[in-house]
Amino acid sequence: MAYWNKSCSNTIILLIFVLLQACDSVELDPIPEDGVILAFGDSLTVGVGTEKAKSYPAVLSVLSGREVMNAGVSGEVTANGVKRLEAILENSRVDLLILLEGGNDILGNKNPAQIKRNMAQMVAQAQRYNIDVVLVGVPEKKLFSSVAPLYKELAEEYNLVFEAELIGDLLRQPKYKSDSIHFNEEGYRVMAETLHQLLVDSGAL
Repeated sequence: MAYWNKSCSNTIILLIFVLLQACDSVELDPIPEDGVILAFGDSLTVGVGTEKAKSYPAVLSVLSGREVMNAGVSGEVTANGVKRLEAILENSRVDLLILLEGGNDILGNKNPAQIKRNMAQMVAQAQRYNIDVVLVGVPEKKLFSSVAPLYKELAEEYNLVFEAELIGDLLRQPKYKSDSIHFNEEGYRVMAETLHQLLVDSGAL
């Protein structure tokens, strides 16, 4: 009987843990079939290193069956992204924002606190329009580094669906790269497939 009680207790603890994890997960609103996903960012969104038709937004559009607007600008820093995003949101229908910015700030050794403030402004802009945000993290400027802490902080503070390791994982594998900071066709396909699965798992698709 003592063994049964211990086993039963362990099962209950495990079930509570699973339920708590489920409660903590962030769900996205379903994107209608005629919905629009805004892929906003820098050169990794543009698709530098391959042709635009093979960029991650283009591939994601095929995978999701939704329009994916490629709003990438090569070399953009977050201070400029804040201004540009507001204009897009004012003038376009958007159901979901995939936000991938900050890489150029990190490469340029910008203050992480300022990067975070700029990113927070962009998230807040989208949320004012009741647009769900998927945040994609960028690694620190260190060899084999993991995602910069500011992205995890933003995801927690704004309760965002967050992809933490995708960019760093791809950057550590030469077979996915066209140069030191950009991907090739296969790299962008992996990006699209990973983000598509994230949208499925989060309830958007």
